[in-house]
Amino acid sequence: MRKFLTFLLAVILLAALPEIQSAQTHSSVNSAAVAGMQRKLEHVQSNGALAHPDTASTEFSEQEINAYFASGSVKLPAGVQSATFQAQPEVVTSTARVDFDQLKTGRNSSNPLLSVFAGVHDVVVVAHAHGIGGHGFVHVDSVSLDGVEIPAFVLQIFVQKYLQPRYPNIGLDSRFALPDRVDTATVGLRTLTITQK
Repeated sequence: MRKFLTFLLAVILLAALPEIQSAQTHSSVNSAAVAGMQRKLEHVQSNGALAHPDTASTEFSEQEINAYFASGSVKLPAGVQSATFQAQPEVVTSTARVDFDQLKTGRNSSNPLLSVFAGVHDVVVVAHAHGIGGHGFVHVDSVSLDGVEIPAFVLQIFVQKYLQPRYPNIGLDSRFALPDRVDTATVGLRTLTITQK
């Protein structure tokens, strides 16, 4: 299940719950969304363990995914304080609050291009993402820190220096095996839909 959640984190990046709700309604919506997400994840995991999984699709809503991540049910990587996701057809936008000093612990660089990756920043990542044939594919289109877009070559240096030593399969273009016999993953309007086989 952890690998599947990592895929969700890589694939569905960002969408806040509607803000025009009372605190009580907001809380009950979050609880229902978290419970719904948990049920679906358990189904995916148990279905994937079958010799012949049910091929009916499973759909995760933005609301469920964001509530689940906000609930603390997913351990975010060191330095990532929060993450929300928004899905448009084939495109995921993720907004995260990142403490780069914590993220880079133990790995220093004298490269002045990487000095922007210090302190705490609001990070927005826009990526194309999909899964087909049991593999997930993510192409990072852009990354901005506090509203300023970071050039791709600087991102590549950052990924190689700080992320790939801990997460070797992560890059600006990533391909990875999907867990639990997930065959396809489709990012739609405010949804992620998967099939298993």
